[in-house]
Amino acid sequence: MPRVPTFVIGHPEAELAFQAIAERFSIERAGSFEPAGKVLKAAERIPRPLPSEPFVVLNGSGNRHHETVLLVESFLERERAERVTYLQIDAHPDKALGYRGDLAKDNPAIDRLVYGPELLGFYAELFGEPVRHFDHTWFRAISRGQGTPPHCDLVYMSRGTHQLLSCWIPYGEVPLEVGGLMVLEHSHLQSARLKNYLEVDVDLYCENRPREVEKVKGKGGWSHPGWLTNNPVSLREKLGGRWLTCEHYQPGDFLTFKMTTIHASLDNQTDRVRLSSDTRYQRASQPADARWVGANPAGHGPRAKQGMIC
Repeated sequence: MPRVPTFVIGHPEAELAFQAIAERFSIERAGSFEPAGKVLKAAERIPRPLPSEPFVVLNGSGNRHHETVLLVESFLERERAERVTYLQIDAHPDKALGYRGDLAKDNPAIDRLVYGPELLGFYAELFGEPVRHFDHTWFRAISRGQGTPPHCDLVYMSRGTHQLLSCWIPYGEVPLEVGGLMVLEHSHLQSARLKNYLEVDVDLYCENRPREVEKVKGKGGWSHPGWLTNNPVSLREKLGGRWLTCEHYQPGDFLTFKMTTIHASLDNQTDRVRLSSDTRYQRASQPADARWVGANPAGHGPRAKQGMIC
């Protein structure tokens, strides 16, 4: 296999990523250069004319190196067959990042982790019978900023069994200041108080309400934001319990909880990007929400929208 020239930008994470994957992907150092300012315009620093063969740019992201490696590997595996001309792994803290489901799509490394025998075996033992998982993988790359507001997962995936379990996995170390997941103590026992909220389906809309039709069917939005509130403190005061989290999530940790558990994420107060996935598991004998299963799940797209008379 021909060796792929690689330009390494002078971030420690990029250097470590290069060392970690150089042999596996048969890449060689073609040059190094220092970042210019807070936002690096790497394309301007690659020699001209551009190399005729594929080449890679490794750009440090402010992450720990193993997170950069994960991103680089997923892109290389996917793009190598298409003979990449330019690839930049770029997740600078001054660029807002959030939901990145594309990073998990057709990604063997992530599939092996979240749908491998270890986790499936765990859930099979927990449910006491064979299990299945949703085919859609939620993946997030969260940069500096406010966390996800408090919500329950049921309002996004209620068209099959409600006996689903969510699994949240951090990729790498996640101390408090990077913004890990938190859950509201005993909130899964509050279903009676949250009855109206838990009956929400964000992809349903009222056909006799023109504005709602336009918002959901026309523009692909949601009839309800899905959140309970933007204020975790006032919600805790209203429902009771404590907000519980881990002081420092480690590789190998995961959280699992019911569809009616109120959860949220802490603010990311750093220049690191928090990588995490969340996936769903249920008894194989029970119906699954059709939005999230199959070779090409509808998700919250046009095929998922359903009208009703209100």
